[in-house]
Order: sequence, then structure tokens, then C-alpha cells
Amino acid sequence: MSLQSAWRKLKFHRKNRSLSLDVILALVLGSFGLFSVWPLVYIASSAFKPLNEIFLFPPRLFVMRPTLNNFRDLSLVMNTAWIPVSRYVFNTVLITALGTAGSVFIGSMAAFPLAKFKFPGSAVMSGVIVYSLMFSSSVTAIPNYLIMSKLRLIDTYWAVILPAAGSTLGVFLMRNFMTQIPDSLIDSAKIDGAGDMTVFMRIAMPISKPAWITLVILSFQSLWGTTGGTFLYTEKLKPVSYALTQIVSAGVARTGVAAAVSLIMLAVPVGVFIFAQSNVIETMANSGIKG
Repeated sequence: MSLQSAWRKLKFHRKNRSLSLDVILALVLGSFGLFSVWPLVYIASSAFKPLNEIFLFPPRLFVMRPTLNNFRDLSLVMNTAWIPVSRYVFNTVLITALGTAGSVFIGSMAAFPLAKFKFPGSAVMSGVIVYSLMFSSSVTAIPNYLIMSKLRLIDTYWAVILPAAGSTLGVFLMRNFMTQIPDSLIDSAKIDGAGDMTVFMRIAMPISKPAWITLVILSFQSLWGTTGGTFLYTEKLKPVSYALTQIVSAGVARTGVAAAVSLIMLAVPVGVFIFAQSNVIETMANSGIKG
């Protein structure tokens, strides 16, 4: 079957688009896709490059003589640290798990009444939540530190977990998605005797699965790469990203180790995103976010 005949059979699905326009659109999107994936390929390739290829100018995208020396050097450096690597990994997993779970739980519980109930001040609260998204983390760093200091939580896991769990991005995503839930469905459940918590757990949350999975991904990516900032000072409380950052800051001799570290820190969030990308796309399509 020729391309033209196949196009004629599918033409009724795309009455307002020609074949040439589809080809041009595919080429444009493919070009943007290659441009986006270029840094990922370069990071993955650099992790297996020997030092002479890393410092080669102009740089090459693909490795010519792949080696595992960068990962061996990273293992040797980590094994000589006075805090076991397992402790850093445990800190990262604990902070990421609790922070992500808290973000989903608090964001969903706050979003449901804002999306499906009318009460005095609900519109103002929704506006404040949207307005808060304009502020970057550097703007809120000092207020967060002062709050954690007043609560005597500095140099504890909670100093990193609580600000992440209370992020307004989760409320924004969940609220915008929950507004799509038909009121008739909730009213039917209430007629059958379901309470608000039952409606939330058995109707709102299952329907909003793409939204909270997206929130899990965003929170995971943010917390996975955190170094603890000014909240964590005790070495045994530091996450693995802090330890890796200290390793690569030793100078030019550890450039290969830095490339291996970049691949390790990138692999986990990218893997999680690829696994759940369909839910992310669905959430963005229904929450008013355009990328």
C-alpha cells in the first residue's frame, strides 16, 4: 500500500490537515526532540569517556574508547569516606519518600475542598496559591529557614521534608484536575450515604491518579537532587547528592568522576519520568499548564 492510498483512508480523521503539513510538523517536532535529547546523550556518553576524550576540543558527542574507570574511581573515593555510602543513600531515600508522600497527601487534602466546595474565602485562597507559584525557591529560602528555626527543626530531616510537603504546586495541580470531576458523580455518592472522606478516597483520588502521579514525579525529582542546603549540617544527615557534590569539587583530576556522578544523579529521575510520562501529559492537558 502506497503512502498516498494510506493517507486517503485516514483522511476522514484529519479533514483540516494535509499530508504535507503532517510531514512538516513531524520534521519540526523531531528536530526539537533531537535538540532536547542531545544533552542527555552527551552526559551518558561522557560518563564512559577517558580523560583525554573528555578534554578533547572540539568535544565529541559519542565516546570513541568506552571505559568504566570513571565509575571505578567514584567507587574508590566513596569507599574512603568516613561516613558509609549506605548512610547517604538512606538519607536520600528517607527524605525523598517522606517529602513526596507528604506533598501528595497535603496537596490532595487541600485541593479537594477548594475544587468541589464553595465556602467564604475559597476564591481568595485559590488566587493566593496561584500567586505563590511566581516565587522561586531562593525567595522563600529565608522565610523557610526562619520558620524551621523557630520550630527547632534545623539540622533534622524535617527541615527539608516539611517545606517540600507544603509546596503549593501540589495544591495547584490537584485542584485544577479535581475541578474536572463531575459534581453529579459526587452527589450520587452522597445520596448513597458516602461521607466527604469516602468521596475523597474512593472517587476523587482514583480519578485524579494522573495528577498525583505527576506530583509524585515532580516532588521526587526535586528532593532526589537536594543537598540539604542550609538546613542540614551534621554529616550523617546529608543526602547522597551532597556527598557526590563534594567529590566532584576536588578539581580537574576528578572530571571523569564528575561525569559519572552526573549520569547517576540523572538516571533515576529520568527513569521515573519515562515510566509515568503518559500520566504527566494527561495532567498537563487538564490542569491548564502548557509546555
